[in-house]
Order: sequence, then C-alpha cells, then structure tokens
Amino acid sequence: QDVLQKYYAAMRQMETRLETLDQDLKLKRSRNPIHHIESRMKSVPSIFEKLERYGQATTIEAMEQYIMDIAGLRVIVSYVEDAYDILDYLEHQDDLEMVTVKDYIKEPKPNGYRSLHFIVKIPVFFLEGRKNIPVEIQIRTIAMDFWASLEHDLKYKSVHSIEGIDVGSELKECSEIIEGVEKR
Repeated sequence: QDVLQKYYAAMRQMETRLETLDQDLKLKRSRNPIHHIESRMKSVPSIFEKLERYGQATTIEAMEQYIMDIAGLRVIVSYVEDAYDILDYLEHQDDLEMVTVKDYIKEPKPNGYRSLHFIVKIPVFFLEGRKNIPVEIQIRTIAMDFWASLEHDLKYKSVHSIEGIDVGSELKECSEIIEGVEKR
C-alpha cells in the first residue's frame, strides 16, 4: 500500500495539473479543451500479471522498474488538435519528464483504436524526499472514447460475431468513419 500510495499521489497531482491548465486556457483563450478526466489505478493482481507477461519477478522493485502505467489518466477532449495541444503544453513544463509517446491517432492500431498515449514522470514530495513517479496519460476525443468503450465492451463480452456480422471489421470501419468525421 505504501508503494501504491506514491502512484496515487502522482496521479492526483497530474490530474490537478491538467485541471489547472484547462482553467488557465478558459481564462486566457475562452475555451476549455478538456471535456473530462478519468483516473484509475492498476490493481495488484493486474500489476503482477503484467510482470509475469514481461518475464519479470513479481516484486516491488520489478514493479517500480518495469510497470509505467500503474497510475493512469484518460483525458477526453472535443477535437484532435486539443490532444496535441495538451501534449505540447505538458512537454514545455520543465519539471515533467516525458518518458514515451505513442501516437495511435496518426498511426491507429490494426483494430482501429485511436488515442494519444504517453508516460510522464511527475515530481512528488514525500517525507523521505522528492521522487519522480510515472503516470500514463491517454488523450482521446469524445468520439474516440465512444469507439474504445464499445470495442472494450464487445471484446470482454467475447462477442466476435453477431448474426453473421464480423464485429472486428465493423468496428474498424466505424473507427475510420469517426476519423473522417473528426477531420471534417
């Protein structure tokens, strides 16, 4: 719990930072790019399962070294440009360390999944001093989030075809239609 508390603190600080950025943009540019923010912490069984998949020991040390998405935020925005603007704003904050950026908007996954993912290390101050803790941030539009929620629901219900319909290819086509609407 002590270790997970550090990730929780980092997630809350990152969420506050994003909310502050959104309010600053509202005051200075008269618009809120962030529709809403969702947060989540990976469960201990999920962390251990991921370590096993990576071929690592299920220890706290391995968890801190190899699992970068223990704490996560999903930022839902209205427009694709907002996703890139938020990434740019965060990249210019000198106390944040960008670890990785994966752009599934420009390069969607084969199933049609689109989102901007990145890992950022944020400084958090504890009794024993400052630690830079990783937080995964996913930024997607409302439309991308709708598609991802539908895909997730169908995937975990193990629905692969409904009355002769290939759900996978239908979802891929829907993703492409959504992308076209967003561009328009």
